[in-house]
Amino acid sequence: MMRSLFSGVSGMRSNQMLMDVVGNNIANVNTSGYKASRVVFQDTLSQLLSSGSAGSATTGSTNPSQVGLGVHVNAIDAIQTQGAIQNTGRGTDVAIQGSGMFVMDVAGSQHYTRAGSFNLDSNHHLVDASGAMVMGWSDTGGAVGGTASAPAHLRIPAQDPQRPAAPPPAPLQALHTRRGA
Repeated sequence: MMRSLFSGVSGMRSNQMLMDVVGNNIANVNTSGYKASRVVFQDTLSQLLSSGSAGSATTGSTNPSQVGLGVHVNAIDAIQTQGAIQNTGRGTDVAIQGSGMFVMDVAGSQHYTRAGSFNLDSNHHLVDASGAMVMGWSDTGGAVGGTASAPAHLRIPAQDPQRPAAPPPAPLQALHTRRGA
């Protein structure tokens, strides 16, 4: 009797964790760069009630008799598939198509993200909403690319207010107006 109650309770707890993960996925459906999660279940323990036997010339074999003692959550995994890329109309929103992550400098330590909703700070560094700076390679003209030196904070050159707005340098155009996961 108690085994069946424990088995039922463990199933309800595991199902509650599944519902929490599904709710979190739904709550973050519009979060830029969010990776949905999934729950992986595992049998808690199986108790052997009677062992199996091999067949003989006159009788058939028997299967073992066992009962499970419940379930538990083995893991909650992030689903790392490509999300939909949407046009935002903002020149600083970027996306990574395929594998890869943006490297962010957060107070001297490196963090990784797929969220590409960026802005320019007062020094024209590319930053996320929390102020973390995007790391990468750029030359003095602001062209992004190359790996000849150590990555640094990406800086987009300021426009001269006396001149009409010019399009960004050609290498930057590959990063324009897209964001996604």
